[in-house]
Amino acid sequence: MLTAIIWGSAFVAQRVGMSYVGPLTFNGVRFALGAMVLLPLVRWRNKYPRSEGSTHQISLAWQGLWGGGLAGLILFSGATLQQVGLVYTTAGKAGFITGLYVIIVPLMGLFLGHWPGWGGWVGACLATIGLYLLSVTEAWTFAPGDFWELFGAFFWAAHVLVLSWLSPRMDRIKLACTQYVVCSILSLLGAYFTETITLDGIMGAIIPILYGGVLSVGIAYTLQVIAQRHTPPTHAAIILSLEAVFAAMAGWLILGEMLSLRGLIGCIFMFAGMLSALLWS
Repeated sequence: MLTAIIWGSAFVAQRVGMSYVGPLTFNGVRFALGAMVLLPLVRWRNKYPRSEGSTHQISLAWQGLWGGGLAGLILFSGATLQQVGLVYTTAGKAGFITGLYVIIVPLMGLFLGHWPGWGGWVGACLATIGLYLLSVTEAWTFAPGDFWELFGAFFWAAHVLVLSWLSPRMDRIKLACTQYVVCSILSLLGAYFTETITLDGIMGAIIPILYGGVLSVGIAYTLQVIAQRHTPPTHAAIILSLEAVFAAMAGWLILGEMLSLRGLIGCIFMFAGMLSALLWS
C-alpha cells in the first residue's frame, strides 16, 4: 500500500520532469539514483554476510546477478513501452490500459500454477472496472499508443510474477539494486541513441528526478521487492493498482485537479476489489 501511495504521488513529479528531458533520460537517471540509495545497504550486507558457507554465499551472489538482470530487463521494457505510448495516447487511457495488469497477473499466473481464489478473481474484475471509471473519461478511440501501453501491461504483470518468484529465493536488497542498475544502463543507452541528453535539461528536472529516484525507485520499488516475498501475486497487483487512486488524490492536493463523481465511484470499486482479494481468500 505504501508503494502504491509513493508511486501515485510520483506521477505528478514525472509529468513535470517530462518538460525538461526525454522519457529514457528521465528513467535512466532516476533508476541510477535509486541504485545509489541502496548501495550503502548492499555494502553493509557484503561486510556482514550471513553465517552460511562461502560456497553458498557465491551461489547467492550469482542468483542475485541473474535474478536482478531478469527483473531489470522486464522493468526496463515495461517502463519504456509506457513512456513511448504516452507520446501517442492520452494519459487517461494510458493509466487504464497499463492498470490492466491487475487482471493479466492472475491469468498469467494460471500457467505457473497460481490459483488466486474466487476473491482474487472478483477483486481483479472490480479493480479493472474501477480503473476504467477513474481513468477513461474521454470518448474511447484506439490510438497507436494504446497498443504500446497494452504490450507494456504484460511486462508489468510479468514483473509482479517474477518478483514473487525471485524475492523469497535471494537477497531482496541486492535483487532490487541490481534491477535498478540494469534498467538504468539500458535506459541511458537508449537515450544516447534516440534523445538529446543535456546537463541543463537534467538540472531543470532535478526536483522531479530526485523524487522519482529516491522515493519512487529507491524506496517504493524496494518495498515492492521486500513485500512480495509474503504477498500472493494477485493481491500485490490489486494493491499496486491503487496507484491510480493515489495519483488522482495527489493531482487534487498538488495540482488542484478535481475528481468527478465517476472518478470517485471508480475509486470505490478499486478499494472494494482490494478488500475482496484480501478478505475473501
